[in-house]
Amino acid sequence: MDTHFKMPVLTDLAPGLTLSTSLVREELFPIREVARLTGVNPVTLRAWERRYGLIQPVRTDSGHRLYSMTDIERIRSILGWIERGVAVSKVGKILAKTEPLKALAQIIPNELVQADYNQWQQQVRAAVSAFDEVQLEHVYGQVFSSYPLTVVFQDILIPVWKLLLQRHEAFGQVSEWLFLDGFLRARVLQRLLLVRVMQPRRVIVCALADQCRELEVLVTALYLSSVDSAIQLLAIGQPFEELVLICEKIRPKALILVSNHAPAGELPRRLNRLAMSLDCQVLLAGDASDLAQESLAGSSIGCLGNEGLLMRQRLKQFLAGNLDT
Repeated sequence: MDTHFKMPVLTDLAPGLTLSTSLVREELFPIREVARLTGVNPVTLRAWERRYGLIQPVRTDSGHRLYSMTDIERIRSILGWIERGVAVSKVGKILAKTEPLKALAQIIPNELVQADYNQWQQQVRAAVSAFDEVQLEHVYGQVFSSYPLTVVFQDILIPVWKLLLQRHEAFGQVSEWLFLDGFLRARVLQRLLLVRVMQPRRVIVCALADQCRELEVLVTALYLSSVDSAIQLLAIGQPFEELVLICEKIRPKALILVSNHAPAGELPRRLNRLAMSLDCQVLLAGDASDLAQESLAGSSIGCLGNEGLLMRQRLKQFLAGNLDT
């Protein structure tokens, strides 16, 4: 167990609220925080629990409901099915069939997992080739009902997006990439709005110069979204020289610069000069983060890496002061 683990929501609980030792070991959230994260009001959450058995939150000794991240992901899956026209009374049966796939992905051989990813990628490419947004939406929903967010993007959707981006030699391939790119940007923005919370601890995510595309910045922000870091995105094309001005106005806890290009030789100097002008942590994310880690060693610049779960974990540790740069 991580000795630095912190439950950000405990301070929001009612006075005198106590948790059993087993509950403290998990990251748990009260019902009002879950409502804010998912957009589902507490009355509906209770109804889904009592009437349909769709959610089973744990209870404190005094009877307060507490929800895990697994519960929150399940609520988002329920919303996804309802948005696709499935009656709430039927959602439980669908989840009973699809959720075991997530667990299987953790235990079956890697070759079989990759074969399953390839099957979904083929369906995505077929829908894109036909410019069929309805079918693409259908496949997108099925993938999300089967896998966690990081797998959906890192292992299934983004590889297809990158492949189409690289293949612009044949007639129609530029249009295919633009079609998929526009679709994914819209869906990621929707999810960012769904998980947005107005917490005082604010994190700015921004592309470093022109070193990544909008979708890559959006997906990075989605990976980093959590209950204790309200993400604010800056537009593509944000001038590097004006980041000091923006941070003075917003007063974030962290500024995350996203780059997927090989870092230029002057990058460490530029980042260190920027960090000296700010009152917040400066962090680098994306492929450049791994490539520049050695040159940034000993500086105040933190490196988050380029994998969703690792980025989120490192961000939480940096913000808590439990990870050195």
